[in-house]
Amino acid sequence: MSAVDTADRPARSVPTDAERLAALRRMKRVATGLLVAAAVVFAVSFALQDEVPWLGYVRAAAEGAMVGAIADWFAVTALFRHPLGIPIPHTAIIPRRKNEIGATLGAFVEHEFLSDDVVLGKLRSIGIARRLGGWLRAPANAERVTAEASVAVRGVLTLLGDDDVEDVIERLARRHLFEPEWGPAIGRVGARLVAADQQRAAVDVVLEKAEAWLEAHPEAFGSMVSDRLPRWLPGFVDRLVDDRAAREVLAFIRAVRADQGHPLRLAIDRYLAELACALQHDPAMIARVEKLKDELLESPRVREFAGEAWASVKTTLEESLADPSSELRAGLTSAVIEVGARLVADEGLAAKVDAWLTDAAAYVVRNYRHEIAGVITETVERWDPRETTEKLELQVGRDLQFIRINGTVVGALAGLAIFGVATAVHALV
Repeated sequence: MSAVDTADRPARSVPTDAERLAALRRMKRVATGLLVAAAVVFAVSFALQDEVPWLGYVRAAAEGAMVGAIADWFAVTALFRHPLGIPIPHTAIIPRRKNEIGATLGAFVEHEFLSDDVVLGKLRSIGIARRLGGWLRAPANAERVTAEASVAVRGVLTLLGDDDVEDVIERLARRHLFEPEWGPAIGRVGARLVAADQQRAAVDVVLEKAEAWLEAHPEAFGSMVSDRLPRWLPGFVDRLVDDRAAREVLAFIRAVRADQGHPLRLAIDRYLAELACALQHDPAMIARVEKLKDELLESPRVREFAGEAWASVKTTLEESLADPSSELRAGLTSAVIEVGARLVADEGLAAKVDAWLTDAAAYVVRNYRHEIAGVITETVERWDPRETTEKLELQVGRDLQFIRINGTVVGALAGLAIFGVATAVHALV
């Protein structure tokens, strides 16, 4: 049966305690009414049987009905309390043996309902993964799961101490970022980048920005060169030299940009390759990088970085989880729907999920069945005897009243049969 079929099936109505109490009282009145009716019939027939002989059969039936009704009333009442308040032995069974009944019920549930065969057989037969998938792929259900998960995560974020999280981030940063040697790792990455000519793009960006800046600021060289010329030279010479220097530098940069094989580019490539090699194999270079790392490690900025990183992540998560229209919430909802669809469509995945859930349930049942069943025993032990009696009578008392009714009817038939047989035997004798 599919999840849809299960969802479409109307739920069985469970009576409330008030409804159970009304039904119990109604059945008690019916059973008591039959006893009273039998008593009235007995009284009338007993008084008139000498005048109307056939009323003897009526009297016998009424007498049997009363006996059966009273006996069954006694039996039913004795389960819950002392009949007429008289402490007759072996009555008020449930209040007196409440704890024993709870222990017996717990043991019964443990061995009969929480056995491996029952639990695992049921789990294998219902197809949990497919039912779960069918439920999750409904957008409304997926949004509900996402909303509940968001509330849970926000609660966890609220409970987490900022100082504790910052300590964890700092320890992780120290362990995974600062403990390993930086030089060889940087050198290996650099060597791969140089071998793939990835540095060319960076050089092009630098040259492009330099050219654009020089074109926008022709006065940048100013008197940079002319200040170094002799003072006795005329002023126009200074300006010519500065202009020429600016043009030469700009022309040089343009030449380097235009020529991929320019000596400056090749020199940069060689320098970067040598630097990558030194970072991997030169002890002195590695030591310099490690010294720089140690200085950075001792900097208070490491702790500040941990605090800033956590504050940023926490704020972003809280805002995204609180906003139903956020990309994070939308992504989570979409992921839940996709998971549900896959559980329905992918038989292999559904089988794996069913196996995981079955194994988990088997572990719980095998290791904690006694504790689970013990909840029943402990709950019953905590109940007040009077409360226990009322609870049980409310659950089964209405059905027990049928015993009184049946006892009245069966007693009437038995009384009539006995009287009839006795009369027939007496007539024959």
